[in-house]
Amino acid sequence: MATGGPPKVIDSHLHVWASPQQKSTHTFRVRSPHCRVMLEFLLECMGEAGVNGALIVQPINHKFDHSYVTSVLKQYPSKFVGCCLANPAEDGNGDGYRGVRFNPYLWPSGQLAMFAKAGELGVPVGFMCMKGLLLHLPEIEQLCTEFPSTIVLLDHMGFCKPPLYPYPYEDLSGILSKVVSSYGANRIMWGSDFPYVVSECGYKEAKEAAHQLIQRASLSSSELEWIMGRTVCQIFNNW
Repeated sequence: MATGGPPKVIDSHLHVWASPQQKSTHTFRVRSPHCRVMLEFLLECMGEAGVNGALIVQPINHKFDHSYVTSVLKQYPSKFVGCCLANPAEDGNGDGYRGVRFNPYLWPSGQLAMFAKAGELGVPVGFMCMKGLLLHLPEIEQLCTEFPSTIVLLDHMGFCKPPLYPYPYEDLSGILSKVVSSYGANRIMWGSDFPYVVSECGYKEAKEAAHQLIQRASLSSSELEWIMGRTVCQIFNNW
């Protein structure tokens, strides 16, 4: 990981998938939202927003076909790191993956070997709890208790549902303040969820909203730095 210079801004959670013209060479499992040529659009958005790099999370659209994301990681090795979707039927995926995501709705119960192995290898494990964290919290707590060396990422804020205020989502500042006071800014990461964020508020606007929330929560400049990039850089030892 490079040192010196201004702090880097790293998006800790986004997706890319093949365009309609590329569907013949990349498996699609579910319908995906329409988007212009996604990789080029993402790079344009990141440049405009001043985002230096990102963690690409394998989209459910391609399920266990990682070929498209792998091609992006190989094309931009210094900008992107990958988080693959855990597949008990396979031993691994292509180069460029530093994390693995467990989807409880695809993952057979009782199979702990991959979670334990991730801890041995120093690979962070992300959980997508789409129907809410409470539904899976006992299982996740058990995994963390049995395998404490495995780093766990709870994306989408555990899919909690705070009161919905319009942009810039000021209702989240109280939650952010409580989370920082409880766990520390060095355990929090900003992620955009591109491309879905584009129709919600815009990519650059999402980054600006994060800054506004951090300011509204009266966090320090150091805490801002951790949330906007330093945490993810430290976890994945990259960028």
